[in-house]
Amino acid sequence: MQDFLTIFDNHILIVALLACLTAQIFKVLFELIRHRKASLRGLTETGGMPSSHSALVAALATGVGQVKGWSSTEFAIAFVVAVIVMYDALGIRQAAGNHARILNLMTAELFNDHPEFSGDRLKELLGHTPLQVLAGSILGVAVSWIASPAY
Repeated sequence: MQDFLTIFDNHILIVALLACLTAQIFKVLFELIRHRKASLRGLTETGGMPSSHSALVAALATGVGQVKGWSSTEFAIAFVVAVIVMYDALGIRQAAGNHARILNLMTAELFNDHPEFSGDRLKELLGHTPLQVLAGSILGVAVSWIASPAY
């Protein structure tokens, strides 16, 4: 157990998680400004502005680059993972959200008279717009630079 607790000594991991948490807090603040209503659900939901997934992986890749070097194998791996995560947030998850929206509309229209189909709706806000991913990436890089240790 003691060895596991050393995970909290990993500065890069802590900063990446901090960037993710910061993005989630921004989501709550943006919703508060936009709808004039506080919703703490935004801390755990996917989608929205800015992308916390993008903030997390951008901060991770930036931290690895700062510590291990921009030409290191570790940075290359972190960078590729970051690109895959952001691509997924833009493409695949966005498409899944669009499919959920269409299925919810179809279910509501086609099975209006059938109470057995009136269950929970599918979650529609799964992915991100390009602006949300870009904002999350910028936030992640900024958090990593601000919190970078003096090596």
